[in-house]
Amino acid sequence: MTGPVLAVDQGTSGTKALVVCPERGVLGTGFAEVRPRHLPGGRVEADPGELYDSVVEAGRRALARAGEDVVALGLANQGETVLAWDPATGRPLTDALVWQDRRAATVCAELDGHAEEVRQLTGLPLDPYFAAPKMAWIRRHLTRDGVVTTSDAWLVHRLTGAFATDAATAGRTQLLDLDRTAWSPRALDLFGLAGEPLPEITDNAHPVGTTTAFGPEIPLTGLIVDQQAALLAQRITGPGTAKCTYGTGAFLLTHTGDRPRRGTSGLVSCVAWRLAGATGYCLDGQVYTAASAVQWLTGLGVISSAADLDPVGGGVPDSGGVTFVPALAGLAAPWWRGDLRGSLTGLGLDTTAGHLVRALCEGIAAQVAELAEAAAGELGAPLDMLRVDGGLTRSALLMQTQADLLQRPVEVSALPDATALGAAALARLGADPGLRLQDALPDGKPATVYEPRIPAGQAAERRARFRAAVAALLAP
Repeated sequence: MTGPVLAVDQGTSGTKALVVCPERGVLGTGFAEVRPRHLPGGRVEADPGELYDSVVEAGRRALARAGEDVVALGLANQGETVLAWDPATGRPLTDALVWQDRRAATVCAELDGHAEEVRQLTGLPLDPYFAAPKMAWIRRHLTRDGVVTTSDAWLVHRLTGAFATDAATAGRTQLLDLDRTAWSPRALDLFGLAGEPLPEITDNAHPVGTTTAFGPEIPLTGLIVDQQAALLAQRITGPGTAKCTYGTGAFLLTHTGDRPRRGTSGLVSCVAWRLAGATGYCLDGQVYTAASAVQWLTGLGVISSAADLDPVGGGVPDSGGVTFVPALAGLAAPWWRGDLRGSLTGLGLDTTAGHLVRALCEGIAAQVAELAEAAAGELGAPLDMLRVDGGLTRSALLMQTQADLLQRPVEVSALPDATALGAAALARLGADPGLRLQDALPDGKPATVYEPRIPAGQAAERRARFRAAVAALLAP
């Protein structure tokens, strides 16, 4: 089947939609903002109605700008955002608890004695970042009615009436048996969710249903979680290379082949995708705050927007001895200390806005370098390069800092919307089973390549300074 497809990336702070043609590229785009609420106690919520409306609005805008019919729809989602809803009416019964929400820490604390069992079973460390603790918290504190699922299952139901999720998103719940890619009765029991109706787990490229939400009837044939969509769009379909997406957070993934790796590095082992019944796996590391840390700096008035990173940070040669651990929503992989706060050290009367910007870029880049090193350790060989995408890749300062601290080339994707393009590839595959995976993927040529400009010894010193700042946070 040939023809354009509609790809929708429902993200934390907005929904992006693309109409993508295999021959002519992106024909139309649409965007609709989402405004999550950051509340005391580490709570982060979103209005489910706003999530759905943003999908419809962004999709309709992209279709209107393209001016062409599409043959299929692909949907990417946030991954660990959850809500309860009524399967009879589709009506939300709670707000959506966003992936950054920390309120389910109490659930995890109670299960601490089962942490290793949960990790071996699901590939995921016990942390409120994942869906199951939030689902359990909703059942304990908000409602016993309806079903409680990740946000994608609710969106799919609203769009098509189907009760389904994909294998990659299911792998983010902490309820999936990682080896069998099937719901785990033991995990459900541990989280107090035994007997809960759960959506059918589908392949990532597979007809799920049809929708008229965008006007004409369109089959939904591609489903995936956002970071795996970007991994696919970056053409990382085997071990050796990693990608990092710099969005609200920064997320590094590397493919591990056809079997999961449960190492001791602190990285998450999860499903990359399941196509035609065959499962590929990946390792995943998270930096909870990247663009959201830039927004925080903007809110303080240090800079006026992310566009200021380069001109302001470029006004000084280095961070002036300032070290920033941007754990503004806790430390994720490989430390898994969501209870920690960020730190800003080495301040003096001579510290300028430029030094703070430099320190922020170094903090983000150093965390990503830690993740890349952990991934290389798991794979038993250094990564040959890092492929990157996302809004913050527009900052030459951040990307050069990343190459310097990683001591590896950093290839900036020419695809500004890699997540949506990954969803588009899956939509094409789901609509045309005869299509080969490689033929469905976008062109992989980078827009820019950053090579390391500092010697390895200097990179090691800068990373050691960052590690010391993290160690100070971790100290009892």
